[in-house]
Amino acid sequence: MGPTAARIARQPLRIPIGAVTLDADLSLPTRATGLVLFAHGSGSSRFSPRNRHVAQRLGDAGLATVLADLLTAQEELVDDRTTQLRFDIGLLAARLVGAADWLQTQPLTAALPLALFGASTGAAAALVAAAQRPQRIVAVVSRGGRPDLAGDALPAVQAPTLLIVGGNDVPVIALNRQALNQLHAAKRMVIVPGATHLFEEPGALDVVADEACDWFLRHLPGLQRLRGMG
Repeated sequence: MGPTAARIARQPLRIPIGAVTLDADLSLPTRATGLVLFAHGSGSSRFSPRNRHVAQRLGDAGLATVLADLLTAQEELVDDRTTQLRFDIGLLAARLVGAADWLQTQPLTAALPLALFGASTGAAAALVAAAQRPQRIVAVVSRGGRPDLAGDALPAVQAPTLLIVGGNDVPVIALNRQALNQLHAAKRMVIVPGATHLFEEPGALDVVADEACDWFLRHLPGLQRLRGMG
């Protein structure tokens, strides 16, 4: 464990949202400058090695992260059989909004500017959540996402949005381009050469982490200045 990682405090969270409680993991660097809430999708969870890799890199850069399961354990069992809940963007977005609202009431995270990192269908949920909380969510990054599933919410997103897609993930590239055209906020699309949907190729996930980190660090301080003026 390097000197930077040693300064990161980690703790489990239990996030109450309506009638359910979600499990999550918080990583909080000393003097964190922002908070990134992860939205998983397509049957993944807070234990996703890919998202944990990205979260570690964000932590090294001084950003706090929360990796949350947007489905309960019982719902996961249902989804394993039916694969329906992972495509219920309305449900996932509502859970994400609930988690974002809760984090803004907690002493450890309330003062931190909030951004979202979405993967697969979680990216659509992140964009819907950003449209619903324009004053709270200040940046969004999508990794191999399906932002097109955010539908009519896309033009309402005010948060600067970065779409990252694998160069060999051809169908998803087209869907991301369609979504990009519907976004009116600051936006960018990055295609990682040679990468497939899960970015399993050597170095591909490091490119994702670097691009996400740069995007968040570029846009999160803006909210700090705005809050100081409010």
